[in-house]
Amino acid sequence: MTNLQLSVVHRLPHHYRWLQGYTGLKVEPVIEARHDDNVLIGLTLLSHGDDTAWQVMRELASTLAGIEVSCSVVECDGEPCLFLHRDDECAGLCRIKNIGVAVAEPAGAPHIA
Repeated sequence: MTNLQLSVVHRLPHHYRWLQGYTGLKVEPVIEARHDDNVLIGLTLLSHGDDTAWQVMRELASTLAGIEVSCSVVECDGEPCLFLHRDDECAGLCRIKNIGVAVAEPAGAPHIA
């Protein structure tokens, strides 16, 4: 069993966007996420720490690239996080679940905001 099959990801509670001039490298929280904005969602690992977390996140990014979902692994609050466009959230989470990664959601959470 690989690290991916033992992984649990959690969606970060805020929306984000690329920091101007740092696309793919740095993010900043978005206070009001409008539909026309280039809004990102972030995923963090609940199941791994240290170097293993970076490796798992890079593997997840590679898996998503295989279905042409653009994403980047970026440090956020000291942890590796996977950021993808809000419009790709459903496809991304579906792919992640299909490879055996669990997605933690609060009880009663709406599926898509």
